Parts: sequence; structure tokens; C-alpha cells
Amino acid sequence: MLLLALDTATPAVTVALHDGTDVIASSSQVDARRHGELLLPAVDRVLAEAGKRLDAVTAIVVGIGPGPYTGLRVGLMTADTFGLALGVPVHGLCTLDGLAYAADIEKGPFVVATDARRKEVYWARYADSRTRLTDPAVDRPADIAGEVAGLPAVGAGALLYPDTFPRAHEPEHVSAAALAALAAEKLAAGEELPAPRPLYLRRPDAQVPKNYKVVTPK
Repeated sequence: MLLLALDTATPAVTVALHDGTDVIASSSQVDARRHGELLLPAVDRVLAEAGKRLDAVTAIVVGIGPGPYTGLRVGLMTADTFGLALGVPVHGLCTLDGLAYAADIEKGPFVVATDARRKEVYWARYADSRTRLTDPAVDRPADIAGEVAGLPAVGAGALLYPDTFPRAHEPEHVSAAALAALAAEKLAAGEELPAPRPLYLRRPDAQVPKNYKVVTPK
């Protein structure tokens, strides 16, 4: 196995290679505005560090969010393109699951929360670093305070709102190294990973105006 993992669902542009036993190279840069510019150079850098060629990759795993449309589509489209070009499978994995795995909390429950902007967080609750208890959701921190009260929390969303998440700590952003290690573990156990389709959790900002009047020539 040579698994290429990447994630652009958060401000981190992160890439890693996993050989089925361990992560052999990784790269992470935090820049919410330059996902498209940074991702392919990061892939090249990780391959060069590992001394591997792209055509040696046997599978790809990509973070499917939840996350904003612009960031998510960069990673997902890149993963799909690589998969088609190389003829290898492309697997999805929830970005929050990668953060939970990196937190390495053996006993829960705990919460993972990323910054959803608009004073909201993407979040889910976990029993341990490998077991998610709830579907990913997007909410205002104050609206979920009762559900997460007293629980440890990780992620940038948790760190942004200490009133709701007083026990927040790092990791702040997902790492492809954790995503790759979790995916390799699941694949080795025969688990089926999600399809590489985005978890947006929000309606698009662009919508057809109400009372739209169609004007056609007579």
C-alpha cells in the first residue's frame, strides 16, 4: 500500500503518504485563502521527501469535511483527478474524524469542533479517538452549550469559543498524517470508507432571488 492523503476542509492544506505501516512523509500549511495554490506543490514535496513517484500511489483518501465549499472542492477535485489519472480508488473520510484520531483520547466522551465561520462551528461528539457518536452538524456554540458542557474538546472551533468549550486544546487543525493513519487502519480491518463526496451542511450562499421575474421577448 502507498496511500496518498490530503485535506483542504479547514485553513490547513495538508498532505501525507502512508506505506501501510507508517506515515513516511507529510506536509501541512495553514492559509485559508491559498488552498488551490498550495496543494499540488505540497503533494510534490511529500512525494520527493519519501522518494516516491505519483504513479506508485495505490489509493487516495481525501477529507470530505464538513467545511466551506471553496476549500473542500480543491481537495476533492484534486483527489478525483489523481484517482482517474492513476486508475486507483479514492476514499473519503470525515475531517472531524481525522482530528479526533490525532487527539488520541482513549476514553471519552469528547467533542471535535472546527471553525464554520459566521460565528458557528462544525462539530461532532466522540466516544474515543476512533468512534464518532453523532453525525457532523453546524451550530452556534451557544446553542449546543448544554450538549457539550464539561467535555474536553479539540479543534479551532473549540479554541475560538472558550465559553462553550472551556476544556479546549490542540490539535487545532486536521493533519493528513492522522487522516492517512486512520484510513490505513480502517482499510486493513476491511472497513468500507465513505465515498469522496463533500459534507457541506449548509445551503449555498448563491440563491435565485425570490419573486424572480422571467423576461422573454414577445
